[in-house]
Amino acid sequence: MRSQLQKFTTFTNNLLPIETEYLLSIEQFEDEDRRNILQQIDYNARHIDQFTPYDTSIDKRKYNHLQNWISARLKAIDVDEHFNQLLDWEQKIMTDSIRPEHEKQLLKTIRRYQHPGFFFSRFYELIENYRHFLLIRLRHSDHQLADEFLKKYRAAYLQSRAIKEKLHEATLAIVGQYRGKEEESKQWQGWLSEVFYDEKVEGQIRFLALVRLVFIAHNYRAYDQLRNKFDYLDNKFAQGLYYSKRHAVNYYNSRLMLHSNSREYDKAVYYGYLSIRAKTHDHLLYVNNLCAILLRMNRNQEALQLMQKASGDAKKVKNFHNRIGFVAFYMEALNKTGLCKNAEQYGDSFLHAYSKEILQYRWHLFFSVYLEAMSNQNHFEKVLKTAKKYGLQEKVKSIQSYAGYMPSIPLFIAVAQYREGIIPQKKFISLIEETLCGFDVQQNSAFKAILEDLRGQVPEIAKYL
Repeated sequence: MRSQLQKFTTFTNNLLPIETEYLLSIEQFEDEDRRNILQQIDYNARHIDQFTPYDTSIDKRKYNHLQNWISARLKAIDVDEHFNQLLDWEQKIMTDSIRPEHEKQLLKTIRRYQHPGFFFSRFYELIENYRHFLLIRLRHSDHQLADEFLKKYRAAYLQSRAIKEKLHEATLAIVGQYRGKEEESKQWQGWLSEVFYDEKVEGQIRFLALVRLVFIAHNYRAYDQLRNKFDYLDNKFAQGLYYSKRHAVNYYNSRLMLHSNSREYDKAVYYGYLSIRAKTHDHLLYVNNLCAILLRMNRNQEALQLMQKASGDAKKVKNFHNRIGFVAFYMEALNKTGLCKNAEQYGDSFLHAYSKEILQYRWHLFFSVYLEAMSNQNHFEKVLKTAKKYGLQEKVKSIQSYAGYMPSIPLFIAVAQYREGIIPQKKFISLIEETLCGFDVQQNSAFKAILEDLRGQVPEIAKYL
């Protein structure tokens, strides 16, 4: 019984509140034990800091039945599972290997189609290929069904294609602004919101619109405008719409960013832990975001343990934006737990192997933490050599106007110059005041913590705290 419940517990520990809320809304159990277990699953899913063990006196077959029931119900509404089905049908049609039972299922899906399906465009293109398959085989009745479907939804399909083209245009501006180009993206906000709320548009496109709205919010550090959209989406999930595990954890990660921006850090951590319950393509990004919040809250050991657990996955990730972010936050966790030597050595190794990628993607984040590790150990000569080798002072000038900019690199360089005797005290104070001009130290807890750490080495910094 113990091993069975251990397996069941492992299964339910991966469930999300979005999923359990939906399951409770559709259950019609006559058996009270099954209903009670499901309610407890929902309770455990929501209360991430505690766990209530399941009743071992209940017949283990009820747990097995419930696990199978949960898996089947979630699979039935999972849009990613539906997409896999479309790909399977397409492969079989294009290779002339579709079997009668698969065709029967496809034809039934065409007859029962309710617009708009989540992957409507892809389904439409599948039916186009299927129509060719049918016509050449003189399947007139089935061909007529496919042809009528294509004619009925032709306008909707062309509209979807047009929206996707416009989405690409918007994305160029949004990502361009994020990468530092002199572009604006807020002009796309209204149109993207219209697309997101338009229930006549297929679900995939609406999700693409929401992702870009989140990106715009990040560009301008204005997440509060997303609250109503997240509440709307949460309601749709509860109805079993637009669901996939991938969408659910992405939604939770977006919630983390919203609450973090509003300084609701406890809520941000709550949603952050939900976002890492499932390993999706963006799992490392979600780990990074959660650890950034934990470090901001000085839950440093917790962040370090979480990153050590994810370190194996980080080495396999091809996305250097996320990988460099992981390395930077890992070094920061080491710094904050008194392991500055380890942080510096870790940074040395990564910089030696991936200097080109660091300079291309997230050089400011990486070098801010890397120089901090050196400064904490009084390795000021190395700070200056590193800054000169990679042209950090010149690079910083190009990003000083960005939202979220933090003048940590100029600070470390100025401290190193002063401690190495390169500049006198008067020049040092002048440099610090120039560096902090227009920057509100009191409103940035992360930068304030850096100043606190440096105060022991350079007492003159105390006046800026």
